Amino acid sequence: MRIAAIDIGTNSIHMIVVQVRPDLSFEVIDREKEMVRLGAGGLDGRSLTPTAIRAALQTLAKFKRLADSHKVDEIVASATSATREADNGGDFIAEVERQTGIRIRVISGAEEARLIHLAAAYGVDIGGSPAVVIDIGGGSVEITLGSATHLTQAESFKLGVIRLTERFVKSDPLSDRDERRLVKHINQELGSYVDGIAGRKFERVIGTSGTILSLGALALNEEGGTNPEELRNRRVAAKTIHRIRKRLSSVDLEARLHIPGLDPRRADIAVAGSILLDTILRHLNTQHLTLCDLALREGLVLDYIHRNTFRIRKVERYPDVRRRSIVELGERCRYWAEHAQQVARLAVSLFDQTRAMHKLGDREREWLEYGALLHDVGVHISYEKHHRHSYYLIKNGDLRGFDPAEIEIIALIARYHRQAAPKKSHDGYGTLKGAERRTVRALSAMVRLAEGLDRSHSQAVSGVDVFPRGDAYFVRLRASGDAELELWAAVRHAAPLEKMLGRPIRFEVSGREHKERRSNVEQSDHAARVSRKAVRRGGHRRVGKDDAAGAAGEVA
Repeated sequence: MRIAAIDIGTNSIHMIVVQVRPDLSFEVIDREKEMVRLGAGGLDGRSLTPTAIRAALQTLAKFKRLADSHKVDEIVASATSATREADNGGDFIAEVERQTGIRIRVISGAEEARLIHLAAAYGVDIGGSPAVVIDIGGGSVEITLGSATHLTQAESFKLGVIRLTERFVKSDPLSDRDERRLVKHINQELGSYVDGIAGRKFERVIGTSGTILSLGALALNEEGGTNPEELRNRRVAAKTIHRIRKRLSSVDLEARLHIPGLDPRRADIAVAGSILLDTILRHLNTQHLTLCDLALREGLVLDYIHRNTFRIRKVERYPDVRRRSIVELGERCRYWAEHAQQVARLAVSLFDQTRAMHKLGDREREWLEYGALLHDVGVHISYEKHHRHSYYLIKNGDLRGFDPAEIEIIALIARYHRQAAPKKSHDGYGTLKGAERRTVRALSAMVRLAEGLDRSHSQAVSGVDVFPRGDAYFVRLRASGDAELELWAAVRHAAPLEKMLGRPIRFEVSGREHKERRSNVEQSDHAARVSRKAVRRGGHRRVGKDDAAGAAGEVA
C-alpha cells in the first residue's frame, strides 16, 4: 500500500510518499517540501494572509499531482497551529478540499506532540527506555517524555520560531534587551514543565524538524568540519548548540545568510530557534542532543498504519482498487467466499474456452469475474429473490474504480444468475444498447452454469474442459469428489449457454458421459432445494422484504 502524508505547518508544508511493507514498516519513496510561511502574520487569532493562502494552495495542488503520479491509496493530511489559530482557518481548509480534493484534519497541540513522539521513537531506537523528544516548529514547540511504547508526558507550547521572531526579534543583530525578553518569555511558558521532566529519569534527548536539524547541521559542521547529509541518530553536544546561539545572535541577517550550512530560508528565524533550543536543553541539564529527521509526517503514516492494519493487509492482498472494492462489498454482505470464488473460477474458465464463439475481450472477462464473485450477495437481505437483491446491492454498493455503465453490467450479470432470463422490460437491462445486452446474456449464462457446477457449495469440481465433438459441445467435469449434484444442476442450467453457443452441451464426469436428457430433468427452481440448515451454516439470516432498504443502507 502507498500512503502520502502531508504536514501543513506554520513555516513549511511537507509531504512524504511511502510504500508500506508486509511487516507494516514503511519506506519513503518520495518527499517534497515548500517553505510557504503560512502562519506569517496569522498567529494568535489573526487571519492567514491572501498571499500565504495562495502559496499554500499552489503547493498543495502540486503535492496532489505528485501523490497521484505515485498512485497512492490514501492521502493523510494534517494542519497545525497556523491553521488551528487563524480566524479564517476553516475557510482555508474548505478551499483546499474544493481545489485539490485533499481533506485536512486540524490536530490539537497534544495530538501533534503524540504523533511526533511516535515518529521519533520509530526513527531512533529508544526501546523501553524513556526519552525526551523536542520538536520546534513555526508556531509551536512540542516536548514529550516516553518510551517507544508508552507516552508519559506530552505538551505543546505556543513558542514556534515564527511566533517568537515576530514578537521578540525587533533588532538586528539581536539586542541584549530583546534577548532577555525572549528568554524570560520562554522560561515563563515552559520552564516549570521542562524542569519537571528534568527531575525524572530519561536516557537521551531527541530533536526533530527543520529548525533543530538546521542547528544540528551547524553544530556537526563546527564539531567535525563537515556538514553531513545524513543527520538521523547523529549526536551533537549541548555546549555546541550554546556556541551557535551566541554566534547567530551576534551577527545581522546579511552575515547569517553567508554562514556555511545554514539554510538561507531560515536565516531570519534561526536566532529565535537557537535561543529556544538552547534554553530547553539547559533546563533539561543534558549534555547531548540526538538528531532525528522523522517528524509529524512520519507520525501521520505510523498512526494510519496502526489504525488501519486490516485495510492495509487487504490492499497488499488486492492492490487493484477495483478488485479490492468488489471483495469489500462481498465481505460487508457476508458472502460465501469459497463458493463465490469457485463460481468465478469456473465461469472464467468457460469464458476462456469459448472465446472463439462469443468473441468478447478482457474487459468483459473482468466483468464476468466480478459479477460471479458478487452473485449471491443478495442473500444478505433474504434468500428469496436474492438475485434481485444482489442487483440492488451491487448498484448501490459504492464500488470504486468503476464507471456507472460497468456497475450496471456487473449488477445485471449477478441478477441473471438464476430465475428469469434477461428481458427488455426489466429495469436496467432494457436501457442497455444492443451490444451490451448481448454481453449480459452471454456472461450471465456462464455464471448460471458455473453456479450449477458448485451446487453443493463443496467445490467438488476442480475444473472443466470444454471441447467440440460433432454437433455439440462437451464439458468434462474434473471432480475431486462426488459431483452427482453438480452434474444434475449443470444439466438444468445449461440452456442459456447452449443458446449463446448455438450448440447443445453434453457433460462428462471423470470420463463418464452424462446421457440424461434435459427433458427428464425437473425444471423447478434450484433455490427451493437449499435447506434452511445450509443457509444458517453460511452465516446468513432470513429477514422480511421490508428489510431491503435498511441492509442496502448498511452496505452503501
